Amino acid sequence: MQKTDGESSPRMELSSDPVVATLEMSQVQSKDDEPFHIEGDYESLPPHVSVTTHMTAGAVAGILEHTVMYPVDSVKTRMQSLQPDPNAQYRGVYQALRRIIQTEGIFRPLRGLNITMMGAGPAHALYFACYERVKRSLSDVIQSGGNSHLANGLAGSVATVLHDAVMNPAEVVKQRMQMYNSPYRGLWDCLQTVTRTEGLGAFYRSYSTQLTMNIPFQAVHFITYELMQEQLNPQRHYNPGSHIVSGAAAGAISAAVTTPLDVCKTLLNTQENVALNSMNISGHLSGMANAFRTVYRLGGLPAFFKGAQARIIYQMPSTAIAWSVYEFFKYFLTKQQLEQESGPGPM
Repeated sequence: MQKTDGESSPRMELSSDPVVATLEMSQVQSKDDEPFHIEGDYESLPPHVSVTTHMTAGAVAGILEHTVMYPVDSVKTRMQSLQPDPNAQYRGVYQALRRIIQTEGIFRPLRGLNITMMGAGPAHALYFACYERVKRSLSDVIQSGGNSHLANGLAGSVATVLHDAVMNPAEVVKQRMQMYNSPYRGLWDCLQTVTRTEGLGAFYRSYSTQLTMNIPFQAVHFITYELMQEQLNPQRHYNPGSHIVSGAAAGAISAAVTTPLDVCKTLLNTQENVALNSMNISGHLSGMANAFRTVYRLGGLPAFFKGAQARIIYQMPSTAIAWSVYEFFKYFLTKQQLEQESGPGPM
């Protein structure tokens, strides 16, 4: 983070450039007489913003991230099938979407969206609230309140545990409803059937794999985003273009390197009957190690990268949307607080 020198008066000026809106303020006195450095604290929201505000910003970003590109996520789930039905074998994302709509109806790629929205809101609200709180606490310890990459990484890991605890059941239901010839009539039918036939543990069968995937995903994600911001936006102003590009790059790279774990997670979530029967697996597949062995036996190393194209295509805009929405909330809330603290301007 860098702070503009030579600006002693507490004033705010929005650039006329429609792409880059710069908050120009070197220091504003906070309510408890602690200095508030806009260039540094913009990245983690003002120190007096409530937990509710963090959660609201995170929930909005999370819902948009998961819903805007949801049809591509449906394609990704199907393309990760280890032994798909002949009618559900696709050459690419566009061809898959077109074929699903033509043969199964225009709304079929959106099946499972309701449970995703129900899970994404609270999951991301907890994620961002926990991330901001833990990051601030660890930064105070590690780097006396400065920006610490170690603190960012540790905070993201802790927040991921909470996020996945909420999101994992939603992922199980969503992916089962996305599969070709899904036997479930709807959301409640899926919930009731899985609970009755497999027990509540079925909703967390992939939790360890999800964490194993998401912790490195978030580590690569945050590191890439920060590195891109250092190159494209070293002053750390509110710059929508840089947030979108950095978010897209972070999403693409982190999605690519964690695709093998995502394939295993999908298998654990869907319990793909044809694949398990071909391996003479009775009952339900559980555990990350068993999932890895099963995927390898069914398709070798290439099987671990099934659906990689769809996963990257999904994650690039999704992550870009999440970052741009969240960065906007941080900018907007910071601007609102500074205006309140500086008082009404001259008439």
